[in-house]
Amino acid sequence: MTSEQPPETLAGVGEFAVIDRLVAGRQQPDVVALGPGDDAAVVRVSDGATVVSTDMLVEGSHFRLDWSTPHDVGRKAIAQNAADIEAMGATATAFVVAFGAGGDTPAAQVVELADGLWYEARLLGAGIVGGDLVTAPQWVISVTALGDLGGREAVRLDGARPGDRVAIIGDVGWSAAGYALLRNDIDGFDTLRRRHLVPKPPYGQGRVASEAGATSMTDVSDGLVADLGHIARASEVGIDLSTDSLRADHDPLTEAAAAAATDPWGWVLGGGEDHSLVATFPGAVPAGWRAIGRVLDGPSRVLVDGEQWRGHAGWQSF
Repeated sequence: MTSEQPPETLAGVGEFAVIDRLVAGRQQPDVVALGPGDDAAVVRVSDGATVVSTDMLVEGSHFRLDWSTPHDVGRKAIAQNAADIEAMGATATAFVVAFGAGGDTPAAQVVELADGLWYEARLLGAGIVGGDLVTAPQWVISVTALGDLGGREAVRLDGARPGDRVAIIGDVGWSAAGYALLRNDIDGFDTLRRRHLVPKPPYGQGRVASEAGATSMTDVSDGLVADLGHIARASEVGIDLSTDSLRADHDPLTEAAAAAATDPWGWVLGGGEDHSLVATFPGAVPAGWRAIGRVLDGPSRVLVDGEQWRGHAGWQSF
């Protein structure tokens, strides 16, 4: 009889040895002049302007390890931060990741997490250029994303004007559907369940929207109504969404909604974490984007078919 060796833990391997494993063999993109190993990284930018965003994921609040693999969690951490960079009309170039976990965490799980982080970053042609590793009572992942505007002006929240079209690219409601299915232990609907675990932002479309003259833009992280509410308040305009134009999002969710005994419109209008992009355009919308509403004169509000939306408006952290 042979006894299995217990898995190596973070405490057993040690901080710097773990970091060595996480960075070994990783290939940085050309914009990285200096990667991990020094006190800070050096990342080149094309025009002297850098877009910066940061976000955190906390185990039990933003992900569950009984639903997600560490690889899934890594991909999600990069995707939701990259979507914020895309929403400014920029391209993500580099990420800095800080990770906290208990000392008894298997080191192999942290390497798997890093593999997920790198997998998603490489989809963007970006790199992970540094970070930190600390002890924490549960998994905590903090990601700072850097982006390059390529000489363009940032697309802000406060530029929408009456008469603009509201358009979206990507799915909405899918992540919320997946979450409801997972939470209620409803089998099947694997595509929806998977979409909650690993979102699919429309990478590259932030730049497309910027070049097409988008006047404002955001990603759908909190919920479509909630996130368009940020644009409405910043731009001091009203926004009216058309449910007829959102049928492409609603109809594929009806079967799952019936299984969960809920209304799919709640997912489409109030669900978040799809990280699709929604923007306003003064003229024609770019190829692949779908017009879903229009910008009105103030007051600042978001209407659905001309009426106040009475359902769940979106995620609140507290």
